[in-house]
Amino acid sequence: MRKIQEQVAKNDSFFATCSILGTYWTAPSALAEPNRMAIVELLRDGPLTVGEIAKRLELSQPHASKHLKVLSDNGIVEVKPEANRRYYKLRPEPFQVIKFWATSFQKNLEKRLNLDDYVQELNNKRKNDE
Repeated sequence: MRKIQEQVAKNDSFFATCSILGTYWTAPSALAEPNRMAIVELLRDGPLTVGEIAKRLELSQPHASKHLKVLSDNGIVEVKPEANRRYYKLRPEPFQVIKFWATSFQKNLEKRLNLDDYVQELNNKRKNDE
């Protein structure tokens, strides 16, 4: 993760960042579907089976499995077979990448929207108008 952060920090462009992030960058689009986001919210508390997820979200088991496959294909969840059950759990990497990207975006906005500079500009304008 540190290597990814260093590479992203060196690049200012959105497209370069997406290229560096690679497969993890598909996570936001996979999370755009409400049922998949609900599954992720459930898995925040720990691993669950398909049956447990389907029951809690009132989905059919095939429907829950379909969403879990998309989440798995996008690197958001991993599956661990135990006996005749398959437990799904969240992988941390996609969320670390999203957090890092969002934080870098936030820092960029804060530079552009420095409130102290804005307040000073308004005060100077007010003084000039008087």
